Amino acid sequence: MLFDLDDTLLNRDSAVNEIFFIILKKCYGNVVDDTIKKQMLQSFKGYDKAAYGCNDKTKAFESLFDEFPPKYRLPSHEIQDFWNNHFPYCFSIHENTISLVNSIKKYVKVAIITNGSTERQKAKIVNTGLNNYFDIIIISEEVGLSKPDKRIFELALSELNVKSEDAFFVGDDLEKDISGCQNGNVRGIWYNPHNKKNETDIKPYAEISSLDEILRYIT
Repeated sequence: MLFDLDDTLLNRDSAVNEIFFIILKKCYGNVVDDTIKKQMLQSFKGYDKAAYGCNDKTKAFESLFDEFPPKYRLPSHEIQDFWNNHFPYCFSIHENTISLVNSIKKYVKVAIITNGSTERQKAKIVNTGLNNYFDIIIISEEVGLSKPDKRIFELALSELNVKSEDAFFVGDDLEKDISGCQNGNVRGIWYNPHNKKNETDIKPYAEISSLDEILRYIT
């Protein structure tokens, strides 16, 4: 059983909330009207979403600062280090997720395949303790391959010594996760907790709204 990391095992949206409040305290003195604070958070999430998949978060910060001028503006050359030093530690792991992984491990091998920088992804994984529960963890920057390239899935299967027809991949991104793994003949389970409409031609093997539903495919 192969897993995506962000927005599958870990709730990235909650982590973005956490780093926003760190930015608020450092750059705005935390003295902001609640209504404005909500507007700022929504704007920052929009800028972050636009920069998703890009290692450099400078534009997202600069856009927030331009829209809502801060008391202290982080210099552009410090923004990326600020993100790298804080964002990975804004993640937390739900105890139900750990229980689920432990239950799955009774039957099959488990792995993580994630896109992103080695530094940040490793920090997230170690900070949440996920490194203690998975047989292997593959990070795109570290191996020089990224989803949806089918070779990153093939690499994981090779390291696990598992055939593609005996594997599932669970992820939230239809193109990168589901289409990518299915190009490598791995069955893709689309994790869709917000019940988004599938407006693509990609057809997952299965769709789930809760990670607990994975157990039906194991037993």
